[in-house]
Amino acid sequence: MEIVKNKILVLEGGFNEEHEISLKTSIEIQKSLRRLGFNYKVHLVSPESFREEIKEYSKEYLFFNALHGTFGEDGKVQKILDDHQFKYTHSKSLSSSIAFDKDLTKKKLKNTDIPILESKTLHIDEITINKFKKILNNFGSFVLKPISSGSSYGVKIIKSINDINCLFLDYNKLTGLYANHKILMCEKYINGRELTTTVFDDKNKAEAVAVTEIISKNNFFDYEAKYTKNKSNHVLPAKISKEIYDNCLNYAKKAHEVIGCKGLSRSDFILDKNKIFFLEINSQPGLTPMSLVPEQLSYKNIDFDSMIMNIIKCSL
Repeated sequence: MEIVKNKILVLEGGFNEEHEISLKTSIEIQKSLRRLGFNYKVHLVSPESFREEIKEYSKEYLFFNALHGTFGEDGKVQKILDDHQFKYTHSKSLSSSIAFDKDLTKKKLKNTDIPILESKTLHIDEITINKFKKILNNFGSFVLKPISSGSSYGVKIIKSINDINCLFLDYNKLTGLYANHKILMCEKYINGRELTTTVFDDKNKAEAVAVTEIISKNNFFDYEAKYTKNKSNHVLPAKISKEIYDNCLNYAKKAHEVIGCKGLSRSDFILDKNKIFFLEINSQPGLTPMSLVPEQLSYKNIDFDSMIMNIIKCSL
């Protein structure tokens, strides 16, 4: 299908925890579209009004999804676009909903050879000190996080009973943190090296790009470390054995394909001595100047504009 050069609509915002990151991603996409000679419009997405607002656009439009987080990355905006028979970039509604849900992702990958850490899901109303103590006893240490969120929002590392007691000192603050995330995951904690791999659809064929080791100056690669200059170092290519490096590439590509991602994804891993474990997949990774995906593509001599054009072509 021919690309209609004056019918691109960039979706940005979303009014969630990742609203500001979406705006930064959108800015980079817009710069690229201008360099590529596209005329485009930008739409600030509000979940409450989006379904009605897009009725003003014709079916000729391609919606370039620059959203991150809830509504924009979890299959909801994709379902609305499907209902209106619009074309859009990145993964489709079902794949997006699976990728955004850490528990569904694990279930989808369960019958593959991708190594996955033990975990347990809990409703926010189920969490108690005694329940957390039981999980601590079973897992040793564990990571508490929403099953559906990005940018490491709400991630807590629990290593001791004292950590649990501290967490519950202000119960209202704890439940407020997860006000929009009712289902939480407790996942076995590995104090290992953090690795990440981009998968890029080149001519509709998935290719794993490279492996980066992320060395955070915080306790882990949290929101601040991801988006604050000098809070983390990216080692590219990761200084790991060829076997581990190749396994990261293979597992990321397999996760991308099994979940059904399209255009672009990024998978995160943790390396424990000589064994890697899959953590999660991001079906709409950030494209800001500090983001990992553009950096990995540049390392493989794939420029930003080529990536944007490829994402567009994969969507038609």
